[in-house]
Amino acid sequence: MRIRIDLKILIFLILFYLTNQINIYLTILFFCIIHELGHLLTGLALKLKPEKIELMPYGLSASLKINPQDLNKKIGKGTVLEVKKIIIALAGPIVSLVFAIIFIYVDPIYITKQDAVYSNILILLFNLLPLYPLDGGRIIKGLLHIKFGNKTSKKIVNEISNITMYILSFIFSIAVFYFQNIAYFLICIFLWIITYDENRKFKNYMKACELIDNE
Repeated sequence: MRIRIDLKILIFLILFYLTNQINIYLTILFFCIIHELGHLLTGLALKLKPEKIELMPYGLSASLKINPQDLNKKIGKGTVLEVKKIIIALAGPIVSLVFAIIFIYVDPIYITKQDAVYSNILILLFNLLPLYPLDGGRIIKGLLHIKFGNKTSKKIVNEISNITMYILSFIFSIAVFYFQNIAYFLICIFLWIITYDENRKFKNYMKACELIDNE
């Protein structure tokens, strides 16, 4: 298993420090890590082994090794692996929801109750956006894969993700202007980066499919 630290986290630390938002960023980062641990532990419970763990500006990113046996068990037009992916994707938001509820009634030690609840609700809503590869996008992708197959699910999710990003860009533009908070700008840039990367992967996938179909 490989463990890596993304150095872009230093850029985020500096930017939030200069804008006097370092405390809330560290709070959100901490609960993002807890959120991702929910994914990781659920994957381990489903007998998937971790392949790589990376500390990113938005928390942990963990990739899990595929169990070949899961690919041989069909469910609809998908496999057992897709069901496990859906469960793992749901685990993170459930963890964030549980922590948000806990901190409504329990006072945290080093941070305020408001920041603890706000951070977990923010992480919950953010990750449930219908944007791949966020949890919401992964859940939709898994359900569509089981219903329509891999290729069709990729097409639909790619369209949903792009539409979502255009809507979010409009919302974030208003938020930056109204609240004058650089955090909205950074979030929007980050989402566009992962959306661009997923669009590139999708185009390469479709080209590969065309080559196979033409053979």
